[in-house]
Amino acid sequence: MGPCRVDVFEEDGPTKGVCGADVDTIVARNLLDDLLVGAASHSDHGREVLEVLLDTAEGKAQGYEIQDVTKLKTVAKEYHIETKNRTKEEIAKDLALAMLDEFGTIKGNIGLIDSRVPEKTLATWKKLGIVPRGIDREIVEGAHRVHMGVGADPTNMLLHSLRISLSDGWGGSMMATDASDILFGTPAPNTSLVNLGVLSHDRVNVVLHGHNPVLSEMIVKAAGDPELKALAEEKGAKGINLVGMCCTGNELLVRHGIPIAGNLLDQELAIATGSVEAMIIDYQCIFPSITQTAKCFHTKVIATSEKSKVPGAVYKEFHTETALDTAKEIIRIAIENYPNRNPSRVQIPNRPMKLMAGFSEEKLRESLGGTYKPLIDAIVAGKIKGVVGLVGCNNPKIKQDYGFIALTKELIKRDILVLVTGCGGVAGGKAGLLMPESAKLAGDGLRSICEALNIPPALHMGSCVDNSRILVLGANIAKELGCGIADLPLGGGAPEWYSQKAISIAAYFVASGVYTILGLPPKIFGSKNVVDILTNKLNDVLNAAFAVEPDPIKAADMFEAEINRKRKALGI
Repeated sequence: MGPCRVDVFEEDGPTKGVCGADVDTIVARNLLDDLLVGAASHSDHGREVLEVLLDTAEGKAQGYEIQDVTKLKTVAKEYHIETKNRTKEEIAKDLALAMLDEFGTIKGNIGLIDSRVPEKTLATWKKLGIVPRGIDREIVEGAHRVHMGVGADPTNMLLHSLRISLSDGWGGSMMATDASDILFGTPAPNTSLVNLGVLSHDRVNVVLHGHNPVLSEMIVKAAGDPELKALAEEKGAKGINLVGMCCTGNELLVRHGIPIAGNLLDQELAIATGSVEAMIIDYQCIFPSITQTAKCFHTKVIATSEKSKVPGAVYKEFHTETALDTAKEIIRIAIENYPNRNPSRVQIPNRPMKLMAGFSEEKLRESLGGTYKPLIDAIVAGKIKGVVGLVGCNNPKIKQDYGFIALTKELIKRDILVLVTGCGGVAGGKAGLLMPESAKLAGDGLRSICEALNIPPALHMGSCVDNSRILVLGANIAKELGCGIADLPLGGGAPEWYSQKAISIAAYFVASGVYTILGLPPKIFGSKNVVDILTNKLNDVLNAAFAVEPDPIKAADMFEAEINRKRKALGI
């Protein structure tokens, strides 16, 4: 039997499946199914970083060190872990174990919710019964609910979808961000380069593609090895050129200023320049087609995760106890492939763009004097009308980067500060929107703020798991004002979303109280009732809802109207 197919127009075909499931049940079930996959992906990423943190604390991980002791102690205190007169390794071990416990916890709810979510927002979740109890628990229960003969009430399934998304945003993704900062350093503003022009004509080009910084950080360390540098010169290269792709690229960009070659739809184009010796992949957003493209050139695709094997790739499985050794092996493969490059086939664009990145929540707050009062004052005065986070993927259904670029330009023109992550961040960088000079495109109010602080009107906050930084920023502002996140003039947008993760991200934005516009519709238009719940009725209980609008100008109008509604309610 199945998959369920019914006539949504109720004309000639069946209106119910053989089991009695109607269109509302089928649509809600399918959305829940997609969302739980996305939440599982980000949360499993977080689990892996925490496992490396634990191995590092226990002295089992090769090459890793705890870089940000201040953040380690800050997060440890949220878990009531003693930090006085203890080594950083002792603290990190207790913290890693406490955070890993969040995946299967039975103690009530995820710990970070108690310390970070504003009281009013948490009260809303409790009233709706969507406070996440544990990451794996919510995901497994979601998978149970979509099994044949279980979930049939669409409202019930949609509420659990929100609960799962919160376990991602305030759980798995947030812990991935925190653990990565502790291990590799909390990002700080830096200037780098972006687009395919960052590839080199005379160095060994290594593209790091995927999502988990656990791999890429070791590759960075290995590439600095004097023996490997000498080998590169022996092979005729002038050095080793590391560049990023997608969210692994964003992780390297915000922490090290390593140039980023592109976002989701650039992965095959990088290979097609004929200049890439190796593309190293871990997992998520990796097209199986890259090995087919690589066969047309000399590029070696090197897979490293047991979770993400790609036919045609060289396989070098990554383990923490041999991490640096494996990273050196991989770099050696890339170097030894350099003589196979055919110079006559190399076509590299010659104009990389400058961008600023690394605006972590902590550094943003520090730049404002340790408090969000200057930002709040600017919003109250109307110099900044509101803040919108533009996040998510590229989508081959629409022109690459168009949704991000057009919407960003329109928002900043209206004095709305933009926060970007993931592929959206790369899109803005390629268009030159992530440099202070782009403030000339902003309205008078936002421009004056940007010029005073020497920052762009669109701030790059990190990778896709780092959407959790946007949540923390919103939560901290709400706490300073004594309100909920839903009361703030905020918005979220995914104008070119593609992956299941983006569905989870959009859902935890909405569940947290942030009005969110998708540029492409999820698979819900077959059910008028599900559409009504998500785009209308959620407003009654969350003061936020979803919307779908592919036109960037119309989307900007909708954001501005929502921001003005929230401003009016706040009396500003």
